[in-house]
Amino acid sequence: MSREDYRRKRDLLKSGEPDFERAVGDSRAIFVVQLHHASSRHFDFRLQVGDALKSWAVPKGPSFDPKVKRLAIEVEDHPVAYADFEGDIREGYGKGHVDLFDRGVWSTQQDARSQLAKGHLRFELFGEKLKGGWHLVRSHRKQRQPAWFLIKDEDRHAGDREANDLLDDKSIESTRLAARTPKERAVARKAAVAGRSRKPAAKSGARRGRRQRPEPSRLTGARRARADPGFFKPELARLQDSPPEGDQWLHEVKWDGYRILTAIADGTINLWSRNALSWTDRLPEIVRAIGEMGLESARFDGELIALQDGRSDFNLLQKTLSGEASAPLMYMLFDLPYLEGFDLSRTPLLERKDLLAGLAGRNRGRLGFSSHWIGEGERVFALATDQEFEGIVSKRIDSPYRGGRGGDWIKIKRLASDEFAVVGYTPGKGQREGFGALLLARPDGAGGWRYAGRVGTGFDDRALRKLARELAGGAAKRPVVPISGVDPLLRNARWVAPRIVAEVYYRGIGNHGLLRQPSLKTIRQDKAPKDLKDSDRGKARAASKRKSSRERASSKVEIDITHPDRVIYPENGVTKQAVADYYASVMDRFLPGVIDRPVSVLRCPAGTSQACFFQKHEIAGLDHVGEVTLEEESGSRAIYLYPENATSVIELVQFGVLEFHPWGATIAQPDLADRIVFDLDPGDDVAWSRVVAAARLVRKLLDRIGLESFVRTTGGKGLHVVLPLDPPCPWEQVKSFTQGFAKSIAGMHPMEFVATSTKRIRRGRIFIDYLRNSRGATSIANYSLRARKGAPVATPLRWSELGKLGSGADYDIHSIQRRLAKLRKDPWSGFATLRQDLAAVMQELDR
Repeated sequence: MSREDYRRKRDLLKSGEPDFERAVGDSRAIFVVQLHHASSRHFDFRLQVGDALKSWAVPKGPSFDPKVKRLAIEVEDHPVAYADFEGDIREGYGKGHVDLFDRGVWSTQQDARSQLAKGHLRFELFGEKLKGGWHLVRSHRKQRQPAWFLIKDEDRHAGDREANDLLDDKSIESTRLAARTPKERAVARKAAVAGRSRKPAAKSGARRGRRQRPEPSRLTGARRARADPGFFKPELARLQDSPPEGDQWLHEVKWDGYRILTAIADGTINLWSRNALSWTDRLPEIVRAIGEMGLESARFDGELIALQDGRSDFNLLQKTLSGEASAPLMYMLFDLPYLEGFDLSRTPLLERKDLLAGLAGRNRGRLGFSSHWIGEGERVFALATDQEFEGIVSKRIDSPYRGGRGGDWIKIKRLASDEFAVVGYTPGKGQREGFGALLLARPDGAGGWRYAGRVGTGFDDRALRKLARELAGGAAKRPVVPISGVDPLLRNARWVAPRIVAEVYYRGIGNHGLLRQPSLKTIRQDKAPKDLKDSDRGKARAASKRKSSRERASSKVEIDITHPDRVIYPENGVTKQAVADYYASVMDRFLPGVIDRPVSVLRCPAGTSQACFFQKHEIAGLDHVGEVTLEEESGSRAIYLYPENATSVIELVQFGVLEFHPWGATIAQPDLADRIVFDLDPGDDVAWSRVVAAARLVRKLLDRIGLESFVRTTGGKGLHVVLPLDPPCPWEQVKSFTQGFAKSIAGMHPMEFVATSTKRIRRGRIFIDYLRNSRGATSIANYSLRARKGAPVATPLRWSELGKLGSGADYDIHSIQRRLAKLRKDPWSGFATLRQDLAAVMQELDR
């Protein structure tokens, strides 16, 4: 039942229903059940298979009784976006009201399309209402549309309930309103409510059937400690060629999946990736399985895997997490650093695993215990190799649990493989779509990268197309980051910033340190180039992070500037060392504007005459720059950079950074703005005198409503008018104020100002840009260099100085030093201590 049938039966503009997306997203395959009040009331049962929802109309709704076969009429495929559809289909086919009945993820042991083609799909649902195993079996009845039977599996979720038993008041009201006459409405309401009188089945979940509590207090080294629901740093393994010998080591299968950390506090379960990203919502079946242990507090360490023929299959796992497949997922547990009020991180590993084995044994569905062998490492590795596992992990039996890469855990792989940053690609040839090969690099230990070779095999067509789309943006003809050892024959290569990590099989290292016979194993969606650290590097920064801002600002570590003679600004010969010296000389003035703020930085590793690129997320090889995990507008979480001290700034300069663009908020309060920036951006034919007059007008109007402002050059054509806020203010309120203020000025002076960014209407006018005042937006920092001709500097001014300037780029890397030498007082004196309450001002304006 194709998507063409879906479009043919509907006028989507009139019905209000969604159309098909172009591609599968990056989320799990879902199921959805909708209650459809059409000409005849029925339930629509939908399973995502690839990029569509396979759909069946179930007149009486799903039954939890395995003896009941519910008729399910196959209908046309629906868009995945239809899962979010609720409301009225206004006209045409299916006219009526649609309510959401249930939604979740689903899985199946075998390929879904093959099972459907054979006429029997076995699957499992993980919804709020529909849970456990189910069957769709094709009927042999000859009907106009294919008929199936929806049948509940015989499991602990089975019972005598019906779908009507689980309707909420909203659905009942929709049932009543969908009926066409008063009599029909009364009958419909009575029928809908009647189903609720049946005795509900016992609830299942985390509190069902409390079990005997474990006794962690008896373990060696156990200490009482408060439960923490947050992320904890995982212990990591070092790679070596052969397993260690002796009975002081235990050996586990190396599971090929994603590392997942579990933190339980007060019965609430949180799942974290190894990069501190929340995975709780992505894995409802794992959360449910952990909840059934009945624990109040715990920490688990383990690996999320997809099983195929008894072995973990990483590609299948990735396809399942992206919605392309629906394989069952398992969480293989291998450590227990905390349990029921006791910190077990100092408890010997063998004791922790003995306790964990008892806990994991309580749930044989989605949880597994990673068993082990003590001693005989070579024999265990040989067995793992014979059975085609990825390898083994060897651990000291008496070791504590310590975050980071120490020497207590060692991994030995069956096939040589490693992870590399993708730094470019070669064009495709002949029938090859997307690209020919990926260009790989590994960290060189000095902040840069070393070329490792190319990989052009191991891709399927879908991976080729997806990677080609991801790599297309920002590609350049020359390397965009420092890369040593590049093959001079790569004349037609396209180069990109390291964003993607590829895991590659290879048959040893050949001449010039290049991989021999490499083949792609997978793209590691759970890792970033930041994770690719040399094993002998990995300096701890925990002590630094515990210091106060003032202590960290004064701390200094010498950073070696590599390639100090590299010319960064060719028009005036400014070198990389000169850039570092500049930032060191203005550090006391520059640092207060960026310290402890998320920043976007502009990197020009080869100088301003070559490719430059913005970066706001983690950069591989940084040891002294802070990282903070923040939620983005999409709801996902990402790791952002922020300067901790002077050393952070110089290290970023070593990595090619010229410009610093901080948020208008700190890492401690990312949802509250503590400054506002109005960017006065003139059109090409606007005289500088008009820009100065515009800034003075903005100041005057702000002063009228009780807000003091400050001014700086941008190092370009315009000026910034900046207001400190104390107390900080929510971003929505800031955005509302700045938008209204900008549009008000543009309305009063339409020949001078415009408040929209459209290029064609900005000619001869000044764009008053308020868009920098939203969460995640940035603006140039005081005393930051600009990657523009002449090395100009964004410079804070006294208002009285505006008339003395000839442009927003008057001060550069040389002249700023002369200015600072003459200054007796900070031009922005009082900025940091000024109290002005935007909320109070807006409240006054509304009176």
